Amino acid sequence: MRRATSKRRRPPRAALAGIRLLVLDCDGVLTDGSFVCDPEGRRSLAFNIRDGLGLAVLCRAGVVVAIVSGQPTEVAEARHRELGIEHFVGQCRDKGAAVRALQAELGVEPGSCAFVGDDVVDLAGFRACGLAIAVADAAPEVRAAADWVTTAPGGHGAVREVCEALLGARGVWARVVGKLGGDAGPPAP
Repeated sequence: MRRATSKRRRPPRAALAGIRLLVLDCDGVLTDGSFVCDPEGRRSLAFNIRDGLGLAVLCRAGVVVAIVSGQPTEVAEARHRELGIEHFVGQCRDKGAAVRALQAELGVEPGSCAFVGDDVVDLAGFRACGLAIAVADAAPEVRAAADWVTTAPGGHGAVREVCEALLGARGVWARVVGKLGGDAGPPAP
């Protein structure tokens, strides 16, 4: 899909509507890139609650979401399984190979797959997908290689921005806002 238009603009609605698999890096995309270790070496990560709602709705809308990280994914799994995410690849050294394996396992063509990344290790994931998305504060090389650069930085709404765009392209987001913003009450977690 690599287009010559402004990388800050969302891709065309038809391209977004065709995405069946959304692959996310964790650190720097779902988080702001920082983490805390306690004296025993246990990691702690902070996730954006609005990103979580976007991901939960996206999963319910039938888009498969996967997290592929160079780090262990136990902390991310503990948070994201409750949202409907079932695919996690941790301690990944070749994100392109991981994405291709997910595509084969799920029967998804590269053109129907998007990857959201923030650092140079994510470039291989970009090359395996039809839509490469960089968060606003991604490394310069990643922003240059992306089809779309979000307006929000990683860990601060970038994933929600992507979810809203994908759901909007399917005509789902307006219904979600109407339902959740009305008297229907919140959805089940």
